[in-house]
Parts: sequence; structure tokens; C-alpha cells
Amino acid sequence: MDYDFSFFLVAATFVTGVIWGSYYLYLKSSNLPYPTEKEPILVEYARSFFPVVFIVLILRSFLFEPFRIPSGSMMPTLLVGDFILVNKFSYGVRLPVLNTKIVELEEPKRGDIVVFRFPKQPEVDYIKRVIGLPGDRIAYFNRKLYINGQPAPQVSLGRYQGVGQGTNMTGAEHLTEDLLGIEHSILVNAKVSSVEDVFVVPEGQYFVMGDNRDNSNDSRYWGTVPEANLVGKAFFIWMNWDWQNHGIAFNRIGTLLK
Repeated sequence: MDYDFSFFLVAATFVTGVIWGSYYLYLKSSNLPYPTEKEPILVEYARSFFPVVFIVLILRSFLFEPFRIPSGSMMPTLLVGDFILVNKFSYGVRLPVLNTKIVELEEPKRGDIVVFRFPKQPEVDYIKRVIGLPGDRIAYFNRKLYINGQPAPQVSLGRYQGVGQGTNMTGAEHLTEDLLGIEHSILVNAKVSSVEDVFVVPEGQYFVMGDNRDNSNDSRYWGTVPEANLVGKAFFIWMNWDWQNHGIAFNRIGTLLK
């Protein structure tokens, strides 16, 4: 069990609920009015905090969770300093802390941008794009993808101009890539060595890659992502703050991800 923020939310909800509920039951069994004029300070705090932590727990565990992008592995789609929302119920409803799926919904699609618990360090969240689905054969040679023997067409858009904390990617080649019907942008840097291999995606797992192909720690290096590690689907940028790019980038606020 990982003692992360979800654990503390569940614990806080449980403790405040028990304190407030126990006091209410005590008053009811004693035929005393509720609320009393002199409510114990601990009960007062529990009564105040319980609705707040309960609502946050429900929203964060079952609906939407905010994340901040700390690195450039998903450039140019996501920039350092982007604040995103992740849909927690896209791939099924899971219990917080236990991560046990209780409701089956959709499965990830090729091209989805997903947040997941890093298989080698589950307490750390990663964000990448789904490239390979269960049973797929993924090949990566000469900085080009092949999915089940079919090449993923690329079209060059010229040289990339980075901003803020992403200026180190200035000069990389900016391309659009077609994942067999799903178009998105990528960056490649011919000056950086690249992993080349063929990967077969096991059942119940997903092959993921960063859009910044030569600056991404992804499935090429550590393997596939189990379905149980999925957190949700990233879909919206609600804020961007990069102190190296004059603070807030208003042009990125409200961007829908694809």
C-alpha cells in the first residue's frame, strides 16, 4: 500500500467523520440537543473539515485530479509548467489507496495521453502517450514507428523554437505523426542516440512513449505499463506557470489535449 496523498485524504475523512458522528450519536443517546452551545473544540474542527475533505476525496478519487508537468518529455504537446486535469473515470472507477477497479468502463485507445503509476516506482506518477495496445507489435527504427508492420507517417514542420524551461529543445525537428489515424506532434533530435528495437505488447499492458522522443524515459527503456497502473486520461490544460517564460502563459490556458 502506498501512503500517498490519497491515503491521507481517506484517513482524514475517516477520522473527522468518526469524531463528528460519535459526538452526534452521544448527544442523541443522551437526549441532548444538537448542536450544543459549547461544542468541544475537536468536534468543531471535525465538523468543519469533514465536508471539505470528503468532497475533495470524491472529486480527486473518482472524477478529476490535477497534475503539474515537471519535465519536457511530452513536448511539444505538454510544456514544463503546464497544469493539467486528468479524467479519473475514463478507464474505470477505482477505490482510492487500494487502486482496485470496481466499475469497468472504456479501455485506453492508441494516442491517448495517460497518467500512470511508474511500474518500477509506483509512488511516482508518469505521463506518456499510448502507442501500443495489448497484442501489438511495435518497432522503432531510425526514429520512426511501425505498428503491426505499418509505418506511422511523419511530416516535418521545421525546426522547433522552445520557450521558458523548454528552450533546450530549440533546434529539434518538429513533426506531426499519424498513429494509424491519430495525429499528434513530436520532437526528434538526431544528435541524441536512440533505442531501436521491436517490442511485443503483452495482454493487459500498454506501450507508451513521450512525444519528445529523444528526451523521454518510456517503454523503450523499462517495458510496458500494466492496466492496473493506469490513473486516468489527461484532457485539459487549466494553467501554465513557467518562471523562465514570464510566469503565466495565457495562450495555453483552456487547451484541450489530443
